[in-house]
Amino acid sequence: MTAPRDPLPLSGRQPRAVRSALAVLEEVVAAGPGITAKEISAALKMPQATTYRLLNLLVGEEYLVRLPDLKGFALGRRAARLAVPVTTTPPTAARAVVDHLRGLVRWGVHLASFGAGQVTLVDPDPDHPPSDAALLARYPQVSALGRLLLADQPEWRALVRELRVFTEHTVSSTSELAARIDEVAHDGIARQCGELRADRGCLAVPVRAPGDGRLVAGLALSGPATRVADPNIELVALLREHADRLAPLLA
Repeated sequence: MTAPRDPLPLSGRQPRAVRSALAVLEEVVAAGPGITAKEISAALKMPQATTYRLLNLLVGEEYLVRLPDLKGFALGRRAARLAVPVTTTPPTAARAVVDHLRGLVRWGVHLASFGAGQVTLVDPDPDHPPSDAALLARYPQVSALGRLLLADQPEWRALVRELRVFTEHTVSSTSELAARIDEVAHDGIARQCGELRADRGCLAVPVRAPGDGRLVAGLALSGPATRVADPNIELVALLREHADRLAPLLA
């Protein structure tokens, strides 16, 4: 019996092209958002025509995105999926801070990290189980923690796979979501009211490294959607205070 033929056999040039494309991705990872095609070409000693061709291909396949000013590139949605997020247990001192907040409020208190460009719960409240972790990772736009992550990205649209509707309150237009993300960036607090579950909402604040302001985690309160819509000022202050206490422990 004749073995089935490979419908798309590799030519002699294709493995080299694959290696070149991976090298471009590595250079964007190493340099960070904003690296230009000219800089990539120089760093890899690659002809500019080849560099532009590979960049266009990687952008078309959503492994890279062009930044809004069109002056550089950043990792796209599909590139984030190449890295497996490592869930690490927070230090004992950090867990103590989270537990202290839980003892002061009747809300669920959750701590998340943002490794590999997605929301990963590292200390979910055992007494107030959060929404499914896979949904939080896949659809960051419908959670307060996810909106913290999006607001910190140079091009947040690269992390939004689809505007899936979960309830009648779910933001379902790009323009409305953009307005919400702008609010998070301006106010330093994110919220969602009944967008993932109609009866539940969430408030979240960033935990930033004391030295460079880098986003390292998010601290969230989950509770009734009606209370999230009009949160108590003292409650928000308490949330921010504990996020500040977590910063040096998680940086």
